[in-house]
Amino acid sequence: MKFKEYDYKERKKKVEEILDNTDAVNKVDKFPRDEDFTYTNGYRAWASAVFVDLRDSTTLFTGNNDVAIAKLIRGFTSEIIEILMKDTDKEDLKEIGIRGDCVYAVYSTPNRTDLYDVADRAVYINTYMKMLNKLLSNRDLPSIKAGIGLAASETLTVKAGRKHSGINNLVWIGESVAHAAKLSDLGNKDGVKPIVMSSTFYSNYIEVQKKRNSAAEKWWTSRWDTKYGGYWHGNVVMIGFNDWIVDGMKD
Repeated sequence: MKFKEYDYKERKKKVEEILDNTDAVNKVDKFPRDEDFTYTNGYRAWASAVFVDLRDSTTLFTGNNDVAIAKLIRGFTSEIIEILMKDTDKEDLKEIGIRGDCVYAVYSTPNRTDLYDVADRAVYINTYMKMLNKLLSNRDLPSIKAGIGLAASETLTVKAGRKHSGINNLVWIGESVAHAAKLSDLGNKDGVKPIVMSSTFYSNYIEVQKKRNSAAEKWWTSRWDTKYGGYWHGNVVMIGFNDWIVDGMKD
């Protein structure tokens, strides 16, 4: 592989074309299909993000052999992806992926019930971590922890990359994705419980949750961080799933 000279004069024309042709940002109730995004438009709508971040991964990866690490990472990522993807519409699940030791998803969430659905997935993931650690312990593998961050906001989304190159992606510009990533870093350490919600996410989610369980507000604790602002955290689990784990996970 040998890099040839970058033709900056020719590329200047392309950059000018990009800058001059971006002509519309549409505010919509719900993000459209991916194919409706072009290199000349953008959309603003409500989005929610979930980030599941493995705790203390540096120590974990340096203290174990390669086979153990491979098992841990696959056990961690596979079912979290399953939970984040399960029963979702392609138009609602806008992006899902892995960044280093973090699994994340971004959803189009125009309604409060959509945020409740996202929170439900976070609770399933928190419960799954208990199952995974039981399975790891049975195989003499180290236990792991994760922080689960959730945030929601009106978000500007644009298609970015290089036209005709096949290299492109949706870029999320707003609080939802960045804040969820930061909150996941707080979870499950320094006295913060595993699931961490932004104030905006919590205030919308809890209105739906209280209709299903009047005691729901007791599950969550508010906290203030000078860097991340106000948030809510909890260690909520799916009762039936959790009881099955405690009872030995019998078929």
